[in-house]
Amino acid sequence: MTTTTPSDVRPDPPHSPDDRSLAEFGYRQELHRSLGKYASFAAGFSFISVLTTVFQFFAFGYAFGGPVFFWAWPAVLLGQLMVAACFAELAARYPISGAIYQWSSRLSNLTFGWFAGWIMVIGQIVVVAAAALALQMVLPAIWSGFQLVGTDPAPTSADGAANAALLGVVLLALTTLVNVLDNRVMSVINRVGVTAEIIGAVLIVVLLLTHSERTPGITFHTEGAAQSGLFGALLVGSFTAAYVMIGFDSAGEMSEETHHPRRTAPRTILTALGAAGLLGGLIVLGGLLAAPSLTDGHLAVDGLSYVLTSSLGDGVGKVLLADVVVAIAVATLAIQTAACRMLFSMARDGQLPFSARLARVNPRTGMPTAPALVVGTLAAALLLLNFASPEAFLAIGTTCIVMLYLAYAMVTGPLLVTRLRGGFTTTTGTDETGACLFSLGRWGVPVNALALLYGLLMAVNLAWPRAAVYDPAGGHWWFQWFTVLFLGVTVAAGVAYRAYKARATVAAEAVAPA
Repeated sequence: MTTTTPSDVRPDPPHSPDDRSLAEFGYRQELHRSLGKYASFAAGFSFISVLTTVFQFFAFGYAFGGPVFFWAWPAVLLGQLMVAACFAELAARYPISGAIYQWSSRLSNLTFGWFAGWIMVIGQIVVVAAAALALQMVLPAIWSGFQLVGTDPAPTSADGAANAALLGVVLLALTTLVNVLDNRVMSVINRVGVTAEIIGAVLIVVLLLTHSERTPGITFHTEGAAQSGLFGALLVGSFTAAYVMIGFDSAGEMSEETHHPRRTAPRTILTALGAAGLLGGLIVLGGLLAAPSLTDGHLAVDGLSYVLTSSLGDGVGKVLLADVVVAIAVATLAIQTAACRMLFSMARDGQLPFSARLARVNPRTGMPTAPALVVGTLAAALLLLNFASPEAFLAIGTTCIVMLYLAYAMVTGPLLVTRLRGGFTTTTGTDETGACLFSLGRWGVPVNALALLYGLLMAVNLAWPRAAVYDPAGGHWWFQWFTVLFLGVTVAAGVAYRAYKARATVAAEAVAPA
C-alpha cells in the first residue's frame, strides 16, 4: 500500500527512528510525531472518559438493573481487558494510524479490513455525537441557565433532548476547531483535561465513599429496577459498563504521532483501560452507597449529578460537576481525533471517496484538516435526531457501542484464526529500546478466543431490540430496531461503495492504453 498525500510534506521530526519503522509498512511520516508516554495514555483514557460516560449512563443502568447492575461492571472490565491484551500485541507489531482497519487488513485481507475500518469509523462518528450529548446530564445541574430550550432538563424529555442537541453542536464546533489547529495544542488540552479528570474522579470516589448511607451489600439488591429478573437486570445494566470501556485502542490510533510507539502504545492501551475500569467501578459503587434514597426515583432519572449535589452539597457538588464538563469536552475531542485518524489512514490507501483530500496533511500543523471537518459535521447532523425524539439519546449511544464491539471482533476474529494457523509469532521482534515486543505468549489462544466470544455475545446483547429499553413509550418501532437498522444501512452503504469502486476500476483499466 502506498500513500496518496503530496510529496512535499516533510516529516516532523526528521530522521527519527520511529519514522523509519513506519516506512517499513510503505508510508511516509506526515503526521507530526510529538506525543510521549503520558500523552499516549491520555489519548486512550480521554476516549474512555470515565466521568463522561459514567455520568451519562449511570441513571440508565440503575433504572433497569437496580443496585445489582454494579456487578456487570467487573464482568465487562474482564472481557475488555482480554480484548485490550490482544490489541496491545497488535499495537506493538503494527504501529500505524487507523489501527482497527490496519490490523484487520493485515490479519485477513483488504476487503474484510476495509469493512472493519468502515464500521469502526462510522461508529466513532456516532460516539462523538453521543459524547457531546453528555453535557445535558451536567450543565443544567450546575446552572439552570444552561437549559436553553424549555424548562425540563431530563434528557428523556422533549426539552432536555433538544437542549442536549444544542449544547452538543456548540461543543462539536469547539473540538473541530482544536482538531485543525495543531497536534501539540490538541495534546496539551488532552493531557491537562485527563489530569483534571483523574483528580476529579479520585475526589469523587473519596467523597462519595466517606458519605456512604449504606453498606456495599446493597449491590446484591434489585429494588428500583425494571421487572426483568436478575439475569435481565445484569444484561441491560451492562450497557453502562459497555459504553464506558470502549476506545482504549485510540492509543494505537495515535501511533504515528507517538515516540517509541512499539513500546509505548501496548502499555498505554492496557493502563488506560485498567485505570478507567478501576475508577469507574469505584464511582458507581460510591454513587450507590451515597445516594440519599434508592427508591425515590431520582437516581434512575438524574443519576450521579443528583447524588453529588444532594449528598455533598451544592457548592462541592457543582465544583465536581464542572470537572465532569471538562472531561466531557476532552472526551469529545479525543474521540473526534481518533475518528479523524481512521479516515486519514483509509484515505491514504485510496479506500474512501475523496481520498486525496481526506489524506492531505497540513505540513505546518501536522493535522489532517478535512477529516476533522467531516467528522464534526456528520456528528452534528446526528444530533438533529435528538430534536425528533428523546429516545434518540439512548438509540445513538447504544448504536455506537455495538458498532465498536463488532469492529473489535473483526480484529480479534482474524487474529485468532491467524494464531491457530501458526501465522502470528509471539517470540520474535523487538521494540525501539531493544526489548521484546509485548506478547501474551502461551496465553494468546485462550485469551484471544475468550475475547472474541465475549465481544460477539456483548454485541448481540446490546443490539437486541428490547421494546422496554428502546421504545418504552411505544409507537416508535424504528427506535426499537434503530441499532439493527443503522448497522444494516452502514453495511449496505459500504457494499454499494465497494461495488461502485470495483466497476470504476474495471472501466478505467478497459480504456487505459495497452
